[in-house]
This record gives sequence, structure tokens and C-alpha cells, in this order.
Amino acid sequence: MRFGSRSMMSIAFSLVTLTAVVAGLLGMGALHGSTSSARAATASTAHVHMDCGGGAVTCTEVWDSEKVFGEGKYIGHDEPSNLFYSDVPGSGNRMRYQLTLPRDPSPSAPLTPGKSFNFELHPAFWFGMAMCDTQSYPELVKTCTPDSDKNIVDPAISPKHPGVAFMEMQFYPPGWVFFPQSGGISCDPTKWCAALNIDSLSQNPVTGQSLNPTCAAKTGVEYVNFAFITLSGKPQPGSPPNPVDSTANTFTPNPKADLFMNSGDKLAVTMHDTQHGLQIVIDDQTTRQSGSMTSSAANGFGQVKFAPTTTTCQNIPYDFHPMYSTSSEKTRVTWAAHSYNIAFSDEIGHFDLCTTISGPGGNCTGLEGIKNDQEPADADDVVCQPASASLRVQVTGCVNPAAVSQGFDGTPYQNLWPDGNTKLRPTPILFSSPLTGKGYNVQYSRSAFETDLPRIENPAVCDRFTGVGCQLIPTTDDPAPGGGFQPAVFYPFFSIASKNGRCLWQEGNHIPGSKNDFGQNAQYGTLLNLTYTTTGGGPTTRYNDFRGILSKNPCRA
Repeated sequence: MRFGSRSMMSIAFSLVTLTAVVAGLLGMGALHGSTSSARAATASTAHVHMDCGGGAVTCTEVWDSEKVFGEGKYIGHDEPSNLFYSDVPGSGNRMRYQLTLPRDPSPSAPLTPGKSFNFELHPAFWFGMAMCDTQSYPELVKTCTPDSDKNIVDPAISPKHPGVAFMEMQFYPPGWVFFPQSGGISCDPTKWCAALNIDSLSQNPVTGQSLNPTCAAKTGVEYVNFAFITLSGKPQPGSPPNPVDSTANTFTPNPKADLFMNSGDKLAVTMHDTQHGLQIVIDDQTTRQSGSMTSSAANGFGQVKFAPTTTTCQNIPYDFHPMYSTSSEKTRVTWAAHSYNIAFSDEIGHFDLCTTISGPGGNCTGLEGIKNDQEPADADDVVCQPASASLRVQVTGCVNPAAVSQGFDGTPYQNLWPDGNTKLRPTPILFSSPLTGKGYNVQYSRSAFETDLPRIENPAVCDRFTGVGCQLIPTTDDPAPGGGFQPAVFYPFFSIASKNGRCLWQEGNHIPGSKNDFGQNAQYGTLLNLTYTTTGGGPTTRYNDFRGILSKNPCRA
């Protein structure tokens, strides 16, 4: 897409720093065929961070990226989401999901028309939660009481909202380029891995101040604490999660230390607060392995001290606790484009095929797109890797960090989503509604669907101030015969199905056995006008999302 787009990393580093570090350490042209263990052994203690302003696929979408990062540095995270609401105390900080990891078709003949793989559809999917962070979006309140609905403050009424971060418990698909490499989104040829991400925003909307440029160059204005889920519950040695101290090793998966999971494995994903921070536990009920991570100072998690007027860059060791007690329309991350707290979200829109590239990590110089729907590449077809760099599925492709830079015509916007044809397409992600309560046996009462398409669509087409032109099916950059632009071929939607007596959510196309698809794309509802805080403390509004709220949770027992 040719409108003010920007490039973000494949899973998340400053591309300039990462490319220099990883090219020397891993040999960017010679990854195929070597083992994950061998690559992990080459990790470095050189500083590397997730650069959400210049290179991170998996960062939280901010409410106004132009305001945060400047004009021309456009972020585009397309995130169709499933939200869960409950007034039960603890529903905002204690829950358990059942999850079945999707399978891929055979890697042979990967360019067969109609064939797709998980890494082409989504570089990650995740479960989310709002977190206390007194240095993130620090408005006028210097404290945050964990696990409390006292933190609910409507920006339309007051700018006195405690500092807030957003946790994304992310899962990464196998089969593409190795994770730390430019364009890499996989930990292993066949196995999934997972990481706890906590995104913070070092900007004060009331004063208009941001983190000083010296520190921002080291950590990013939107910064991320990152840690793989490990078998020991501790980060790998020399792998501090906080962005001040993080290294290349922080982002290098290690099969001897991290929890690796097979496609098709059934998991229990438990999230609950502890004395020293949110703990994630993943129990693989298929392999009987378990992994965990606690967002504690002892594990190396930390805040970046909000210092707008100096050149200092200080890590503050910090236990990250959940922000809210419950989960409702009012429990928001007040700087994020999305409206939610407890949710499942898919990260789509980043992958596209390419016939010829300039080199590993370079640009597409040939034709982009799936067979029979190809067109000349443009300046936004970037962060590309040759088929020889892939761990398993031999295709040449680009993981353009800005979803919209694919013009909404990349692989995720084609009719290639799960539909029951497992010879050509993946099986769907299957996940239960979360259960809360002391024994993880209390259902959430309501659910909703949300997509942040207005936030990432072409502003010449979709006006976020008025909502005029914003569509549930995004507009591509392909001219329409009668003028304007063509709509995307496809956009995924959620449905429910019964599996072994359990009601489960799934995402994709028409999947055999689905009990309800909630109107397909109509499930995302109507335009949502959210209120944010602007300079001086006054409110402003944006249409960043479509949201459709169900009157009840259809998977409630």
C-alpha cells in the first residue's frame, strides 16, 4: 500500500540493530538445515530491543501512531479479536483457557494454488490482559493498585488514569524463517513456541512529553518486556526481558530451555496474579510438559523510567501485576487502539509471497501475491527472505511488518483460511472461553467481537474522526474498474463448534461442524467511538474499531 506506510520487524527488533547483530552471529544466508539448538548457541549479549516505532510486528497498536511516532511512521497491526466480559471479581486477572494448536498441511508443493500455512496467515496469536505500569502513559496518577476496578477512569470525564500496559501471551507458528533473523517468525521447523510480552508507552498525553530521545533510541517510546515461556519458569541466562538490558539472546529461542509444542497439542493456558507479578503457566496435556513465566523483577522484568527532559535511560526492576479486578467495556488500556482487557486476538496481515527478492532481509523486486493474483511489487514489499532460508516450507516471501503495506491483498486477505480442507489449509485455532474463579470453574457472562480495521485502513478512504468510508471488509490498493479501490477478497471471522462435548471458538472461513458464525463479518458490529486523553488533559475521540457485543457468552455452560 502506498499511503504513508512504515516498516516494522518480523517479530520485533530494531531492524538495523538486529540485522547487524544476527547477520554476524547466525549467517543470514545459511540458516536452512541447521538445528534450533545450534542457532541458540550463537546468541549474543549485544543489546537488542523491540522497536515498535520502526520494526515490530507484535507490538500493541496505539490509538494514534502518528501522534506517538510522528507522521510517515505508520503502524498497522490487523487484529480480529474475541472479547470476554464478566463482573465476577478476579475475571480481570485470573483465568484459564483450553487451546488446541492448529496443524499445517504437508510442506510439499507449497505454491499449489489454494494452499496456505499458519505462518502465512498469522505471525502470532495471543491472549491479552491490561497491566499496571506507573511509568507507562503516566498521566496525573503516580500509583496503580493491582487487581482493582478503582483503576477504571473514563478519559471523557478525567485524565487521572493510572499508568497502564498491555500483556500479550503470544504463540508463534513453525516452519518459516528462524525467529531472530530479519523476517523470522518461527522457533522451529515443526514446533510452536510462546512468549510473554508486556507493551508499555512512554508518553504523557496530558503534557505531550515523551521519553527522551537518547533512551527512546535504546528502548523505543513504545517498549516491550519479552520472555519466552521456559521449562524452568526463568528466563534463559543472559536474556533479561526488560528493554533497557535485553540482548539478542533474549529473543533467541532455545529448545533445551523453552517450552516447544507440537501442532495439534492440547494446552491449558493459565494466567493468575502472584505476590511478585502475573504468572503464565502452559500445561501441554498432549506431551505432559509444562512451561511458565512470571513477570517479576526477580526474572528481569522492569519499567523504563519516564524521563522526558534528561538523557538517562534507567531500568526500574518491577513486578507487573494485572490492573483490573473485572473485565468489561470500561476496563481499557487507555492508549491502545482496541477497547479491551481480557481477549483473544489474532495478528494477521503481514505475509505475502514474492517471486524475486533483492536478498535476505531485503525487498521484493519481482511479483508479489499468490499464484493467479500477482502484481508488480512496490516499495512496501519489504523484509523478505528466500525459500532457502525457511526452516521447512520452501517459499520466498515477505513479512512486511505493516499489515496495511500489503494493500490488504496479501495471503491473509485471500480465501485461504481454515475451511475443512486440511490438505490445502491449516486446521483452525481452537480455544475455549476463559474460566475464572478460585477453581477456574466460573464462566464469563458475555462476549464480543472486535477488529481495529479503522485504525489501519487508508486514511484517504477511512476517516477515523468521522467514521466515513470505514468498512468491515478493508479496501485494497488495487484500483476498481469504476474508480476508487477494490475490497479485500476475504477477511476471517469467528465461529463456535462442539468438540468432545466442549464448546470452542475457532477462526477462519466456513468450517464444517460450526454451530454459529454470528453473521460472518457482520459479527464485528458497528463503528466504535472511543475517547482518549489529549494534550492539556482534555478528551478527544477516534473511530479505531468495529465492535459487536453479544448479550451472552454462547459458550457459557
